[in-house]
Amino acid sequence: MKLNLIIGAAALALVAGAPAAALAQAQPKAPAYLPSTAPASDAKFTQARELVQLAGIDRGFQGFVPEMLRELNGNLTRTRPELLADMNVVMNETIVPEFMKRTGEMTDQAARIVAASMTDDELKQTVVFLKTPAGKKYVDMQPQVMNGVISSLDAWNRQLAVEMMDRVRAEMKKKGHDL
Repeated sequence: MKLNLIIGAAALALVAGAPAAALAQAQPKAPAYLPSTAPASDAKFTQARELVQLAGIDRGFQGFVPEMLRELNGNLTRTRPELLADMNVVMNETIVPEFMKRTGEMTDQAARIVAASMTDDELKQTVVFLKTPAGKKYVDMQPQVMNGVISSLDAWNRQLAVEMMDRVRAEMKKKGHDL
């Protein structure tokens, strides 16, 4: 009887913990070449990884592999153009698929960094926000906003440089120096 009670209690504990365990993703070990981050629970890591994906941060990693391989391909075939056809086959059929899988390493690393930077409550609130229509719009508009900010920053930087040079010239003129 006592054994049945213990087995029943253990089974109940497993069933009660199953939803939480199913939601939590076991945190993969970070590759040694990546900077270490503060340890996070598997549940916090899972929440942070969801935030990284909802925020579109992981999409930023998708372009790295094809761009690096395009550059590598160009460097190798520039002096050996006869390799172009075979290089394209090797790159597209073997190398790209293999290395695209590695972008998950950066998604996980971004999740580790986010988990170390936010509390559990902040993570939950941010994930909830990113799932709302306003949160989705915020994520969707970021590329256009960043393009506008970069363009504005470039114009601002050029104008600031001109104005600074004018001021330096004026101040140096007061000291008797023509620049």
